[in-house]
Amino acid sequence: MQHVNPVYVDTLRNRVKEAPFPRHMAMALDEIAIDHAVITLDLAACHLQPFGIVHGGVVATVIDTATFWAAFLRLPEDAGLVNVDLKLNYLKPVVEGRLTARGVCLRSGKAICYSEAKVYDGDQALVAHGTSTLMVLPGKGLPVDVPKFIEA
Repeated sequence: MQHVNPVYVDTLRNRVKEAPFPRHMAMALDEIAIDHAVITLDLAACHLQPFGIVHGGVVATVIDTATFWAAFLRLPEDAGLVNVDLKLNYLKPVVEGRLTARGVCLRSGKAICYSEAKVYDGDQALVAHGTSTLMVLPGKGLPVDVPKFIEA
């Protein structure tokens, strides 16, 4: 039986942490497993819109990111993903603290994946929910020099 290689997961998390956009957003890939991902984002003044609440684009970003990584581990080694549809509902405003997005891949196919994510504030109150349709892109994988799976 194969299991996700923990060294692969650590390597992947570090690559994401060092990438320009996640670093700019103060966003991290906290957990990743088959059909599951957790993204956290530590809020700062740069995430607020003029009325003092978190900008909707910030919330959309964590939903987009959590749905992407929830589908990622089922991909072939050489494949990537791109979002083709993102739908979300804002349920509660947030002004400070940390956002946590929990993504789940509901369907992983050869061409299309479908995921959802729920976003919580620091008090674990649900602040947003979204779904994403993702297209598999053969040949656009993220090269990681560690095997994705190991025998258990």
